[in-house]
Parts: sequence; C-alpha cells; structure tokens
Amino acid sequence: MKLSNIKLSKQLLIIVGIAFALLFTSLGVVLPKVLIPVAEANLFNYLSEPLKYMDNELDRKLDNTEVAYLYVTGDEEIIASDNLNDIIRVKSNEDLLNKITDIYGKFEYNHRTYYYYTITNDELIKIAISNDNYINRTKADILGTIFPIVLITFLMIGLILGIWSLMIVLKIEKLKLKIDNIDNLDFDHSVDMETDDELRSLALAIEDMRISLINQEKYRNQMYQNISHDFKTPLTVIKSYVEAVEDEVEDERTALQVIKQQTAKLEQKVHSLLYLNKLDYLKSTKVNTSIVVDMVSIIESEVEKFKFHNKEINFIIDVDKKSKYYGTNEHWETIFDNLLSNFMRYAKTTIKITAKQNKIILYNDGENIDKDLLEGIFTPFRKGIKGEFGLGLSIVKKTLNIMDYDITIRNEKKGVSFIITKENHK
Repeated sequence: MKLSNIKLSKQLLIIVGIAFALLFTSLGVVLPKVLIPVAEANLFNYLSEPLKYMDNELDRKLDNTEVAYLYVTGDEEIIASDNLNDIIRVKSNEDLLNKITDIYGKFEYNHRTYYYYTITNDELIKIAISNDNYINRTKADILGTIFPIVLITFLMIGLILGIWSLMIVLKIEKLKLKIDNIDNLDFDHSVDMETDDELRSLALAIEDMRISLINQEKYRNQMYQNISHDFKTPLTVIKSYVEAVEDEVEDERTALQVIKQQTAKLEQKVHSLLYLNKLDYLKSTKVNTSIVVDMVSIIESEVEKFKFHNKEINFIIDVDKKSKYYGTNEHWETIFDNLLSNFMRYAKTTIKITAKQNKIILYNDGENIDKDLLEGIFTPFRKGIKGEFGLGLSIVKKTLNIMDYDITIRNEKKGVSFIITKENHK
C-alpha cells in the first residue's frame, strides 16, 4: 500500500515507528562503533601509566586485576605475572610476544580482542596486556547512561508531536466536514479555531468562499429573474398584438410595426447576452494590447452614428491625436456603442467626449446617478437607473478589462462622467 493512500494519522504512526527504528539503530550500532576509538585511547592510557612507575622486578602476584604484565630481560628471559592465564590463554609466552609488534596496539586471538602497551627501559621491556572487557564495559556503561535519557527524551518529543498532530488532524477533519456541508445552511459554519495559524486562515478562506458562493447563487437567481422579466416584456407585447389582430381590434399594419420593434429589442437583448458570454470566454485569451488604434476615427464614426437619433443633443469632441490607445477597433466600437446608447437615454442637451493624455472621458448633462446604484452599476442585469435592466455597462466593463483598461463613474455638479484609463496608469 502506498503511503499516499494511508490516512494522515496512520502516516504519522509509521513515521514515528521509523524514527524509533533509526534511534535504536543509531544507539545500538552506530554509537558503539563511534565509542570504540575513544574507549581504546582510554585503555591504552590505562595500560601505560602503571608501567612508568613499576619496578624492574616484577611482582608476579597480581590478583583481582584485568591487566597482566610481562617483563623481557636483556638475555630474553620472559617473566609473567601470575594472572596472565586469566587474561589470555596462550600455548607459550613466546607465542604471545610474537603478536606484540609495536609499542602499543591490539590483536585478535581465539575470537577475542586483546590490547597491549610496551615500555623499554635499560634493555628491559615491560609489557601490559588486557582483554576487551574494559572496552565492552565502557560501551555498556555509556549506552546504559545515554540510552534511557535519549529514549525518554524521544518519547516526550513523540508524545508532544503526537498530541500536536492529533490536533492538526482534528482541525483538518473539521475543515473537511465544513467543505462537505458547504451548501448546507443548517450546518454550523462558525470558525472556532483558537490558534491563529495557517489552518485557521484556510478555514476563514473557506468561509469567505462559502459566503461568496451563496452571494453568487443569490445573484444568479436574481439575474435569471431579471433576464426573464426583461425578455418577457417584449414577448408579452408581441403576444398581445397578435391576439389583438386575431380579435380584429387592431389593424395588421400597426401590429406588424409594433411586433417588428419589439422583435428588434428582443434580438438586441439576445445579441448582448451572447456577446457577454463571449467576453467571459475571451478572458482566458487576452487580445493583443500592443496594437495602436485610430481613436479619432473611431470616435468620429460613433458620433456620426448617434447624432441623428436625437437632434436636440449637441456632441462635443476634444481629441488629442498624440495620445495612444490600444486594443482592437471592434472592441472600442462596442464600448462606444453601449455608452452612447446609454447617454442618449439620459442626456438633456450635451454629450462631450474628451480623449487626452491616454485617458478618455465621456460626459453627459443628465441627472446624477444615485450612490446606491453606483456600486453595482456594471453588474449584468442589475436593476439600474429608472428601474431598468440591461447588459450594456457590463459589456463595457468586461471589454475594457480584456484590453487592460478600466472605467469609473463620477457624478459632476451637473451631469455624469465616465472615465476610461489604462489599468497601470490609474
């Protein structure tokens, strides 16, 4: 079974088990090997010190000691302490001397390790020899002291980590339960994590997301209602005129004219809705914002298109030809189409378009926009001025964003200004 398929709590137990195995390996195998050179150095020092002060006459009777001594005289006579056979059993003292090849060192004999140290004084060679009992006892003493301390320390650390990890797991389980019930309004979604850590930040982010989803759902439902209402009005008018013609209370010419007008309105709404969906798709495929457009030509063309809709409205154009504007003609034409369509409904006598210093300001002398409407005025099918619904301003906002521009609205003392700026030049 892969570790990734195991629950977090079991993963923790496995990791703790591995850590214990590493601890025992370190203390039982690695540490003894590390201690051997230190213990051997102490043993050689332990063997050498008595030799420095021993007389030239060896006292053979050495009881209750782990060190045996050999004296080799100038005429090659070998004198050994009585405890030599207790330390090492050899066939003859000459065989033992053959294994001593240096001032100090060790050798293997009958599967045991023996240590020796020699001092030469007045043609007398003094040799101290011991087995590995001292080394083994030293390792045992050190391990016996270190192991319990390390084990207890490790157990305490493991306990602390276990408690901490259990708290983390419980928090994660709460987060999972919260996500599983994200659309359950009866579930308690309060964030009760006391510690101000990353998991609490995640919980707060999840709660923000949940609230955002609820608001989006409310907005979606409201938008569907508004779309239905906006589409229902022309359909109702068309249906009523069809019925009026059938009942012979309205002549066909008048009915056809009204039906044609309402169909055009309905067609325009469908076109706007499809275009808005298209803009959502284009968000992931940004247009080339490095292409300079002829803003003078675009503005003049758009004004020419709208100025005959209402001859009482005066258009004022003030364009700096040196300013550069980027994007595509199609997108800018869509922006001006929707803005000027809006302006034609609310302007009283004047519409002014200023394009200077890489900024475009469209002004109309209509009534100020209520502050409560300004906040969501670019939201699709949001109830707007005079209770109307529409997509025009939403299309303007999204189209500008695609080209890295933004738009803000400012109420003037008399009238309203729509200000278009490059996003990095606000």
